[in-house]
Amino acid sequence: MAVFLATAIISACFGAGVLLAQNRIYLTPSPSPEATPQPTPRPDITQKTEEAVGPFEKLLQEQKLGPVWPANPVKYAIRSAVSAGVPANTIIFLLLLPVIASVIAAARHLIGLRGFGIFLPAALSVVFVAIGPIVGIGLFFVIILVSTSLRIFLRKLKIKLQYLPRMAMLLLFVVIGVLSVLFAAPLIKRPDFANVSIFPVLVLVLLSEDFTRVHLGKSAKTAINLTTETLILALVSYAFLILKPLQEFALLKPEALLFAVFLFDFAVGKYVGLRLMEFWRFRKLISG
Repeated sequence: MAVFLATAIISACFGAGVLLAQNRIYLTPSPSPEATPQPTPRPDITQKTEEAVGPFEKLLQEQKLGPVWPANPVKYAIRSAVSAGVPANTIIFLLLLPVIASVIAAARHLIGLRGFGIFLPAALSVVFVAIGPIVGIGLFFVIILVSTSLRIFLRKLKIKLQYLPRMAMLLLFVVIGVLSVLFAAPLIKRPDFANVSIFPVLVLVLLSEDFTRVHLGKSAKTAINLTTETLILALVSYAFLILKPLQEFALLKPEALLFAVFLFDFAVGKYVGLRLMEFWRFRKLISG
């Protein structure tokens, strides 16, 4: 009997100790883990998002329209398209494409900046809007490095391939290089690399293809000069694309914008004088 009572007392004390320990655990506040701040990714305003679309839709709602004809047909068409679900920022960038094409044409015809045509600098400017100029130029140099290294490697091994299979192999190694950059994004600590999509990579591949074609056909100096001028034209066009007053003007007064672009292109096309860079190039002949 005494043994039974002793066992019961020990069991009761052990149970009370466990209960007190449990209460102590419950009552002691546990330190909350500190949240690791995550970098905010760069917003891609070429895509449909609330932050990009909302302000533009608000501008359309606040705009007072007059009669459709003769001055407002495009305004009404934009209003109907946005109501049907077409992103307003898509319409804005489409309206601004003729603007940046005119800027590139004027830079070529009046200043003398050549670049790789009109399409490539314009597309590259949209790439800069999507992923940022720093990331865009960085990826471009990675692609140039990969493509040039592959060409040098094939040339040293004296391996001759037809154009299309060679370009397919080039795209393979470019993809490997871009994936390496993306995989290294946590080490680089730039959140902009997380927003890289297939469209910017394809445009940068086109630019690298033109670079290598000129490099092989003419010289490295010519290729570097044309690439540098293309990047300058793309950065200037990028500055036009992200200009808020110009975006709002394109959305609210598209007829005036398109007519102004038409007049500007017509005036530039009628110019037949020397380019600005040619004045500097032939300054000794002009002064003599």
